[in-house]
Amino acid sequence: MRRFYVYILECADGKYYIGMTNSLQLRLAQHQAGHDPGSFTFSRRPVTLVWTESFPTEQQARECERQLKGWSTAKKRALVQQGLTSVHAVARAQRKKRAQ
Repeated sequence: MRRFYVYILECADGKYYIGMTNSLQLRLAQHQAGHDPGSFTFSRRPVTLVWTESFPTEQQARECERQLKGWSTAKKRALVQQGLTSVHAVARAQRKKRAQ
C-alpha cells in the first residue's frame, strides 16, 4: 500500500521547511544534495528531518501540509519539540494575546 508523508525539516539557519512526498528517503536525499537550486532549502543546507507523519491518501497529506504551512513558527516548534498537545497550548496563548 502506498503511503504519503508530510515532513518538517529544520534548516541550518533554524528555519523550518514543510513538504509532502510519497518517497521520504528519496526526497530527503534530494534536499541534502541540493537537487533544485531554486528551492527554499538549497542555500540552507544541511537540513535535518525533525518531524514526519504518514497518511493513506495524497489528499489527507496535502491537507495536513497546507495546515502546517499556515502555522506560526511557535506552533511548528512546539509540534517538533513537544508534540501535538503543546501545539494546542501555543494556539490558546496566541488567541489570548490577540484578544487583548
